[in-house]
Amino acid sequence: MISEGTRIKGSINSQNDLRIAGKVDGEALCKGKIIVTSTAHLDGNVISVDADIAGTIEGTIKVTNKLTLRQSARVGGDIFTKVLVVEEGAQLNGSCKMGSFNESLDELSDAKFANETQKKEGETHKKEIA
Repeated sequence: MISEGTRIKGSINSQNDLRIAGKVDGEALCKGKIIVTSTAHLDGNVISVDADIAGTIEGTIKVTNKLTLRQSARVGGDIFTKVLVVEEGAQLNGSCKMGSFNESLDELSDAKFANETQKKEGETHKKEIA
């Protein structure tokens, strides 16, 4: 859990569910469910199995199963998901593609997850040094 008032700069990688109520400048990659509360602001991409969004996300959202956008949700980016639930009042400024077409997410094994995590950390480190 990333509580309200907390700010994180960098990527978050989790094998379990993740709840974000603070501010994150970076990508959130989760093998479980991501919950973004109404107080949260995420500047980066979100990749997970399930997601429940009530806050603000500036980036692409890729969800292999079900994505729920609550009425207070503000999304500035594209969405790729299998199932989408949108409450009245939610805002989406981007495109939306639905279905089970996204093989890269469906086949995200633990080995691939670990490998992608290492690549992301290396890329981030290189950017900070430069």
